This record gives sequence, C-alpha cells and structure tokens, in this order.
Amino acid sequence: MPTYTDMTRCDGCGECVDICPSDIMHIDPVNRRSYNIEPNFCWECYACVKACPQQAIDVRGYADFVPLGHKVRVLRKEKKGLVFWKVTFRDGRVKEFTFPIRTTPWGSIKSPSAYEAPDPSELSSPMLAHEPAALKVETLPTLPPSN
Repeated sequence: MPTYTDMTRCDGCGECVDICPSDIMHIDPVNRRSYNIEPNFCWECYACVKACPQQAIDVRGYADFVPLGHKVRVLRKEKKGLVFWKVTFRDGRVKEFTFPIRTTPWGSIKSPSAYEAPDPSELSSPMLAHEPAALKVETLPTLPPSN
C-alpha cells in the first residue's frame, strides 16, 4: 500500500524526506508540503509514516480489499513505540495491524562517521566494512573461490 500525504496535516518539516530509502518523498517548493512523487516505486516500508510527527502520511489500500473511496488511516503511538492501522474489508471484516516504530532506541545507532575508516586494502574483500566485528561474530561463511 503506497503512501500519500494529507496536505492539511503536513507542516513541511521534511522528516519523511530525510528517512525515505527510495528517495520518493519530496517537499513541494510552492506549497511547502511533502508528497510522494512516485507511489509505484514505494517500497511500503512506512518509514515516512513512522517518522512523521504530524501523522500526515497515510497509505492507499489496494483496490482488491479496500472499497473505492475508503481511507486507510495510519496512527502513530510514539510513547508506545507503535504504528498501527485499521482496514475494513469488503465483506465487513475489520483487521488491525500493529508494528514497532523502531527496534532500537532513537539515536542509539552510530553514524557512519563514528566508525574508523576501513583499510583501503579491504576493498577487494567480499566483506562489508567492519564485518565480521560489527556483527559480533568471529568469521562469516564465504563461498569457495570459483575456477
């Protein structure tokens, strides 16, 4: 279910723009409100929904289960660390979804600049920067070299 912005709630803070992993949330330069520039490319991660302090971002229900014109309302409970929404199906069933906003406390993740720069000789390694130490394991399984 791709996202869209309720323009009457959005204050243009840009939290959704900063957090969108697919870079499709933008700020309209005239109205100073956010909008999803390409709903078809939305990953449906709902990072923007979780980050929006105004609760201005909603999702569009798919037509196969949400009646035309119906609105799927997303609510964020920051104190409980939850985001949830309720969908009413065509046959009258109601289903609620609840997910944690984050799995780690806000601000607990180190920024990339907080890590020591990797050795340039490690660029030819199949490991990512700071692996395997960042994963807190001694070694990672690797594929045998191909011939």
